[in-house]
Amino acid sequence: MLCACIDIGSNTTRVLVAEAAGGRLTEVLQRRAFTRIGAGLKPGASIPSSKLEEVASVVAEQAGLAANVGATRLRTVATAAIRGAANREVFCAVIAERSGVEIEILDGKEEARLAFVGATRTLGRPIEGLVGVVDVGGGSTEIAVGDLTGGVSWSDSFRIGSGFLADAYLRSDPPSASELHAMSQHAHGVFEGLAVPFPGFAVAVGGSATSLRRLVGAVLEPETLQRAIRVLSAASCDDVAQRFGLDPERVRLLPAGILILDAASHCLGQPLQIGRGGLREGVCLELAAT
Repeated sequence: MLCACIDIGSNTTRVLVAEAAGGRLTEVLQRRAFTRIGAGLKPGASIPSSKLEEVASVVAEQAGLAANVGATRLRTVATAAIRGAANREVFCAVIAERSGVEIEILDGKEEARLAFVGATRTLGRPIEGLVGVVDVGGGSTEIAVGDLTGGVSWSDSFRIGSGFLADAYLRSDPPSASELHAMSQHAHGVFEGLAVPFPGFAVAVGGSATSLRRLVGAVLEPETLQRAIRVLSAASCDDVAQRFGLDPERVRLLPAGILILDAASHCLGQPLQIGRGGLREGVCLELAAT
């Protein structure tokens, strides 16, 4: 069965089409557009009409791509920027009218649960005991802890993401030491004092984590995260993007994403392994099972 998920996030709008068989996924198609719905958008504000039209066009295109490769099941979900917008119902109506696609706005708990499903079911090996999953998005960060048999036992959603943090603090290219320090303080403050069950293994998912694989490999420890910050502090966004084959906009947001991952890793008491799946994979796996 070919299943598809369109994920309308604060930074990007993405589509994943995957073949599901035996509880496993094989990617057929994946596309991304940097729609930046969350750019400068404060909680309770309205998404501009120009952005509604842009996202509607992207969703229509991505739904068409999914149909063209034979996807028979499609679920379209929206996350932090949309759930916090005053005109979220108008947003969903415009997307549905322009693209023919119905949107489901996820709350933070459901977003965390789906990221946990996608991350843990694509590990490729069994893990005993508690697993932590950190999903850093553009407008929010979700942390979920649970096990592979019982699912999520603890989760929370935090109003901090790479887009939100970068827009609040970054003015220089490359980022200055003072900007990095301010973002780090903010990120650590969000998770300070949080009573999280300590997992024996932790996974990072989302655009920041995926991009970091190209810079420092698959394991995010304090040393590797600091190495990534040094790389991003030594050259412009365009130069880093060209060197590592990344989108310049992703590179601009990456220092913020790294510092959130660092704070979350400290909170969980574990280094983070970069996952192979997250929210979209979780959606596709559950579509295939129903």
